Amino acid sequence: MNTKVQDVLNWVGRFAPFSLAESWDNVGLLWGDPASDVSRILTCLTVTDRTADEAIAQGAGVIVSHHPVLFKAVKAIRADRPETGFLWRLARAGVAVISPHTSFDNTVDGINDLLATRLGLVDARALKPGVPAARRKIVVFVPKGHRGAVLDAAFEAGAGRIGVYEQCSFTSEGRGTFFGGEGAKPAIGEAGRRETVREWRIEFVCSASICDTVLAAIRNAHPYEEPATDVYPIEDGPPESPGTGRIGRLSEPVTLGAFAARIGEVLQTRAVQYVGDSERLIRSLAIVCGAGDDFLGDAARAGADALLTGEARFHRGLEAESRGIGLIVAGHHATERPGVEDLAARLAEAFPSLEVWPSRDEADPFQSI
Repeated sequence: MNTKVQDVLNWVGRFAPFSLAESWDNVGLLWGDPASDVSRILTCLTVTDRTADEAIAQGAGVIVSHHPVLFKAVKAIRADRPETGFLWRLARAGVAVISPHTSFDNTVDGINDLLATRLGLVDARALKPGVPAARRKIVVFVPKGHRGAVLDAAFEAGAGRIGVYEQCSFTSEGRGTFFGGEGAKPAIGEAGRRETVREWRIEFVCSASICDTVLAAIRNAHPYEEPATDVYPIEDGPPESPGTGRIGRLSEPVTLGAFAARIGEVLQTRAVQYVGDSERLIRSLAIVCGAGDDFLGDAARAGADALLTGEARFHRGLEAESRGIGLIVAGHHATERPGVEDLAARLAEAFPSLEVWPSRDEADPFQSI
């Protein structure tokens, strides 16, 4: 069976659940046909003229881009405009675009965890913990022979996740009755008389945020015109998200200046800047990849000696000075490109029959002298 764009989307959604994305974000399948075949996948930080042309030239069926396309509304998609021309070319070539963005930042083993590991942080945890997840229990009654299809649809929509486990459900057997009135077209039996059918009662949980999506998937897969479905609110469970950013301690204290130099070596960039006394000892570090300077206050409140992020505004540097916390700025590209490369390796392992690679033509637009 050929791999489809939808298959890639499902895998990305399991690794970096889109429910983890920030409320302002735009994630998921943002461009293309979910039913299209895929034999090659390109990962990149951002879809640009350069990465789009690479994907088209190399025959990629889907781009998994960290940053979303069409992040802001546009009124026209024209081939002669630089902000949309690459989308026109991707559409003509049949190339889809999937973006996990902040769900990839925040997920377990996502970009922030990857940076924490590469920099040797110990006992890393969320800088800003996730809030308790509102959950629902869904109960649906299914005739024998259709249980598998309904379960598959519900799981694909995101139901059945409990902690690190997926596809969790419980099934019990019983008998259901119904009477089809005028105009009814029952899938089993006849209208105008009471029918008794052997059915399965299937139960599973899902987050409140995707409940409507799961119910729609169940209805599409269910053989009945009117599936019997119950939805129960349940106590808020553990945080749905592992939280934003990471904070941990270094195995040995190191000066701010020396640690900034180490970050440059690990991330292979010469553009590291920092705010603070170069001789100050760093024992604990907060990490927020990309444009994460808004989390400076969270880092200070958590007791971090410094915050590492990709980019920061001038006045955030002044704030770091006044708070007495180090601020290390290593570049947006440098803090997130390692995640793009790691994601390509994960996709290659998940889809061994496909060719997967991180963009070879993508580069940081900022250069250092």
